[in-house]
Amino acid sequence: MDLGIRRKIAFVCASSQGLGLACAQALAAEGVRVTLNGRHEAKLQDAAQRLREENPAAEISYICADLTTEAGRSSIISALPQVDILVTNNAGPQPGALTDWEASALREAMEANFIPAIQLIRTWLPAMQAQGFGRIINITSAMVKTPHYMMGLSTSARAALTAMCKAISQDVMRDNVTINNLLPERIDTPRQEFMLQRLIAKEGISREEARQRNVQSIAAKRYGTPAEFGAACAFLCSQQAGFISGQNLQLDGGSYPGLI
Repeated sequence: MDLGIRRKIAFVCASSQGLGLACAQALAAEGVRVTLNGRHEAKLQDAAQRLREENPAAEISYICADLTTEAGRSSIISALPQVDILVTNNAGPQPGALTDWEASALREAMEANFIPAIQLIRTWLPAMQAQGFGRIINITSAMVKTPHYMMGLSTSARAALTAMCKAISQDVMRDNVTINNLLPERIDTPRQEFMLQRLIAKEGISREEARQRNVQSIAAKRYGTPAEFGAACAFLCSQQAGFISGQNLQLDGGSYPGLI
């Protein structure tokens, strides 16, 4: 299927690895001009080179900047004044408990997983509306719909982003600008390896046992792949997805038990 987004301009937040990189790969394969982002230049160079090797005709660039700071966001906007596609993403806070969630921790969660996305949307949305095309995808978490106690910080900040974007989406749909959220769980990325190591340390079990325990909690009985996640992102960015907005698409191997 031709997704109709060749030569569109995309900015993918936190895309030197993991889910952000998977989305960038899928968009690059569709002929989208992709700008990567991250805080580590060497990782960005490696990621950009990987995408160029996979798609020799692709136009790949990167901006090394910290999304959580005003200075970082300003440098991104200065380098890229207009985009057609925005994929927001950032690493989540450390797992914890209520005793860990001081005011500073609450602020840091919002500054990582809520404020950057909204500020970038505020910047680029008007031009999307004016040109009659825009696709905004937020990478959030399955825990927005099924909160887990130890992930409360991440869940809360991402839920705030979900709520605000739902409100915005209803006002911009008439301009062919869609805003949707991808809710991953158990996708085989460095983040899952981080969580796996926490389980190993807590339970005193082997990596194989910890991984198998996680797999058994997934209805599909396997981890999801980054490529599957990226493909879902690319479709939501497509011309064909122009009637889909304000939605939360779960990529969890069919594990969510609810109806809606």
